[in-house]
Amino acid sequence: MAAKAEELQVGDRVVRVSNPDKVYFPERGITKIEVVRYYLAVAEPLLRVLRDRPTTLKRYVDGVEGEWFYQKRLPKGVPDWVGTARVRFPSGRPADEVCPTEPAVLAWAANLGTFDFHPWPVRAADTDRPDELRVDLDPQPGTDFRDAVRVAEVLREVLDELGMVGYPKTSGGRGVHVAVRIRPEWDFVDVRHAVIALAREVERRMPDRATTSWWKEERGERVFLDFNQAARDRTIASAWSVRGTPRATVSTPVTWATLSTVDPDDFDVRTVPAYLADDGDPHATLDDTAYGLETLLEWYAADPRGELPYPPDYPKMPGEPPRVQPSKARKTE
Repeated sequence: MAAKAEELQVGDRVVRVSNPDKVYFPERGITKIEVVRYYLAVAEPLLRVLRDRPTTLKRYVDGVEGEWFYQKRLPKGVPDWVGTARVRFPSGRPADEVCPTEPAVLAWAANLGTFDFHPWPVRAADTDRPDELRVDLDPQPGTDFRDAVRVAEVLREVLDELGMVGYPKTSGGRGVHVAVRIRPEWDFVDVRHAVIALAREVERRMPDRATTSWWKEERGERVFLDFNQAARDRTIASAWSVRGTPRATVSTPVTWATLSTVDPDDFDVRTVPAYLADDGDPHATLDDTAYGLETLLEWYAADPRGELPYPPDYPKMPGEPPRVQPSKARKTE
């Protein structure tokens, strides 16, 4: 017999949580209702991240050991109080996505098995012009979180020289994410080019530790600065999002002063609410200043290497090099 549903009063809404005792993380014994309550505990800073942003839901309906999928369109039966925003995919096709505006939306989504919230870097008022520059530092085999931190610190140096402020967070895994608020004056292509320019400068300063090589065979034991996370319809897990790891880790905002001292495994569903209560939100001032991309775009335009490959499911983009990994290209020459 299925467990009795539990109804939660969330502001003016009543959110029904079905099968609340369903175990989502067997290693820790963490249940669905714990995940729902976690999201209510971090609702205030999480909504600062998600508010007015079209958001893809990464759903694990059978828990962390089951299959997961990205909910890119509104699910069936969405309550009329759940906000929405229309986006356009690289193919040109439109879709309406969830646009969180209140804590009840977080609880409703968690009841659907949502672990990660993946917001677009745009606001509902203009979904073609990003207001956030995101850098994803992804450790490759042979490297780890500490390597990502070292690369992030050089990234910070470059941002400082540009007069920009970046905000770091753990990815919830081995990586580091850095967000920079920007003015929504450029399209996705320009923002991606700005990220490429920024990543190339970091790579220039530490070529043995950082790489912008799209092809895995060329990355070696270095940290990959994933410029394609800035492409349209590519998103990363938001700050405060639960990740699909056995420990139920959380992608957690930190300061530059603490980044090199934290262990990302220490941030999880059961520890992060106390961390927030004790330390507050390290990203509370992220929206205070928005920066321009003029210098980064000048760097990109002056670089003779030009464009880099897009993800394989994208239409062919202007100026893009062939999408053929170098070893295969050499064999056909």
